[in-house]
Amino acid sequence: MEFLTLLVALLVGTVVLVGVAERARLPYPILMLLFAALVAFVPGIPEIHVEPELILPLFLPPLLFAAAQRSSWSTFRMRWRTLILLAVALVVVSALAVAGTTMLVVGSMTLPAALMLGALVSPPDPVAVEAVAGKVGMRRRLVTTLQTEGLFNDAMAIVLFQAALSATVAGGDLTAGDLALSFVVGSAGAALLGYVVAAIVAWVAAAVPSLVAHSAATLVAPYAVYLAAEEAHLSGVVAVVVTALEIGRRARPQDSEERLTRRAFWDVVELLTTGVAFGLVGMEMRYIIADEGREIARFIPGVVAVCVVAVVVRLLWMLGMHAVARREGTPLLAPASLKEVLVLTWCGMRGLATLALALALPVTLDDGSAFEQRNFIITCAAAVLLVTLVVPGLTLPALMRWLALPTGEAEERKAEQALARRAQKAALETLRSHSSATTLTAEQRRAIGRRLSGLERILDAAADDVDELHRSAREARSTMQAVEKVALDAARTEILLARNEVGTDPEVVDHLLRRLDLRTVLLDR
Repeated sequence: MEFLTLLVALLVGTVVLVGVAERARLPYPILMLLFAALVAFVPGIPEIHVEPELILPLFLPPLLFAAAQRSSWSTFRMRWRTLILLAVALVVVSALAVAGTTMLVVGSMTLPAALMLGALVSPPDPVAVEAVAGKVGMRRRLVTTLQTEGLFNDAMAIVLFQAALSATVAGGDLTAGDLALSFVVGSAGAALLGYVVAAIVAWVAAAVPSLVAHSAATLVAPYAVYLAAEEAHLSGVVAVVVTALEIGRRARPQDSEERLTRRAFWDVVELLTTGVAFGLVGMEMRYIIADEGREIARFIPGVVAVCVVAVVVRLLWMLGMHAVARREGTPLLAPASLKEVLVLTWCGMRGLATLALALALPVTLDDGSAFEQRNFIITCAAAVLLVTLVVPGLTLPALMRWLALPTGEAEERKAEQALARRAQKAALETLRSHSSATTLTAEQRRAIGRRLSGLERILDAAADDVDELHRSAREARSTMQAVEKVALDAARTEILLARNEVGTDPEVVDHLLRRLDLRTVLLDR
């Protein structure tokens, strides 16, 4: 009952703090984290912990799925070098650098324990990045770079962590070959599993007419594929991301109402889940500090070293990518200037995965002896969360204003207009071929032509301009509506094709697709 009360309190707190954050122009997840940490200090508040093994399965699948829905396979084909350099190579380098530094500063630290610490503090959290960096007017190219990194870097970090944990608990050996094989096999198997689950979801959508059931299937899918992957010793992270990307690839032009329903459903799920997750992170950080008490003081040198290395390695890596991009003369779809280097470094926010892995550390080893480095590792994890999540989260809006980086709105607007013209051309061509085969009068054809010649205006209209679209739809005759639907289907088909083309921003596609979906749904009213 206490946990249920806590859950409801966190949900209410999320709803309230979203409004506060919008007025203060601050990211609501960071406010939620700080609020929960402060509330945990209130006398009389019961100390409630979530089982460590439940944190990742409860929160990571839906939040990864929500973030991946805003991406596409074409984005990963275009940014494969960014994916390898940031989601794989940088995680490994950061983990090794943290492990080496820890062993130098803390003489009693074993290699497996040090590598475990390095693995859990290395990956920027996709939930934190999406919740904070995506809401400060950052250029889409930078946000997409962070999303690409965040969706897959947990997979590499978890493989490193689990291998180091096994070596620590059972006293085994760590080899680079075993780690590489585990990562490749786990990722490949998870990708296949994600493809199968996406196919099942598509079959359910075709067989079951209920739109509510379709949305429910997309909520069940990330949990099901994550748990199945973990049971098969595959990468649950990769399985969830592939499922979301594949469901997006299988989208059909005629599913307008389903897309609108699912979008609204997932907006609510993502907001509440993010708020609860960050609230629990805040409460757990307070408990960690309280449990360690004055003993934390002796950890200070090692903790400071870990925090510095975690930030500096990312900074040096971004500088290196920028230098390579300048030498090649073509950007690596990563930092194109020193200002962008600073922003991408500042957005290396650790979060849910770091805390969950830290809390999953065993208290004792297989031989019954105490895991002596456990308290130090958990304290380092909490410190890295504060340094890389709370501080950047609160200061990122001010940093963006100070750097005065271009938002890229003009480029995005140009991309939207180009895609709108392409969709309009497909719709008008379909209109001409369709109307010639129907029994429309010349006057009706001219009227439809005038309406659809304004398709670009529909695509450019504000997303919430529902009343005008509704009035326009009611005025249309049934025959004209039927032909217009055919044309709108052609426009949607063209836009969905563009979504899977390299170089197309999925966010731009989704904005235009939503406007066309609204138009189609309103025609049915």
